Amino acid sequence: MPLVPVSFFGMVLGLCGLGGSWRAAHQLWGAPALIGEAIMAAGALVWAVLLLLYVLKWVLARAAALAELGHPVQSGFVGLAGVATLLVSVAAAPYARGLAVALLLAGAAFTVGFGIWRTGALWRGERDPATATPVMYLPLVAGSFVTGTACGVLGFSDWGQLAFGAGLFSWLAMESVLLNRFQHGAALAPAQRPTLGIQLAPPVVGAVTYLSVNAGGPDIFARALLGYGLLQLLLIARLLPWILRQPPSPAYWAFTFGLTALATASLQLVVRGETGALAMLAPFLLALATGVVALTSAHSLWQLLRGRLLPKAP
Repeated sequence: MPLVPVSFFGMVLGLCGLGGSWRAAHQLWGAPALIGEAIMAAGALVWAVLLLLYVLKWVLARAAALAELGHPVQSGFVGLAGVATLLVSVAAAPYARGLAVALLLAGAAFTVGFGIWRTGALWRGERDPATATPVMYLPLVAGSFVTGTACGVLGFSDWGQLAFGAGLFSWLAMESVLLNRFQHGAALAPAQRPTLGIQLAPPVVGAVTYLSVNAGGPDIFARALLGYGLLQLLLIARLLPWILRQPPSPAYWAFTFGLTALATASLQLVVRGETGALAMLAPFLLALATGVVALTSAHSLWQLLRGRLLPKAP
């Protein structure tokens, strides 16, 4: 049995995120609906396979699962299991509301429970500052924002607004910790550098959540979130030669969720009447997100066909 790393749930975030971008493109420009729905279906299929393998990992290779859960960095990826489930609920919403609500409840329960458990451990201290990476955002920040998005899509905007607040202030608190670590601590190891792609996600995923729970038109707060996201994108682009010293691997899926959320939020703002800078940037951001997800997917599929994607159990 392959021992699937829990970080592989990031593939679901990239695929479902891109599916959401193309759903917005269909709404805005009349792009073929099949594109977005097919990408969403691919994300849901990957989620189902990974969920099965991850459950089997706990049943048949419990020591490996516990080691991952106890790792100071890798444990943050466990939160992606709930986030991925929430995104699949968004994918299912137009077709099966009952199933979508069930997935929302399951994903939110796991996300909140795991986020509280892990963050409580962080508050106890006695951690090596070198273990602080953007993975820290995943349990509470990504979990809260995507919970809010799913709530908004399914009509529970009041709950979604609470989740948005939890994600927003968790992000602001953690960002200061990470920037202090980046500027004053040791450089990230080459294998950890692709996690900097996660740095793009909080403001733009937050923008998607904000638009999901707020029916109003474009406003300064939504634009401000996307402006900070664009700044993060430029900073990451400046660091790409340094990041790319790590050869291609599934770790680069870390870039996909932020890029797709940036495209989605921009397109949704244009749908609501945005006519300024973001309207000009939206098609280019969609093209960038699509290209990055396509390249990352092609590499992972090639590695899978060669038998090199998943580590084998001893």
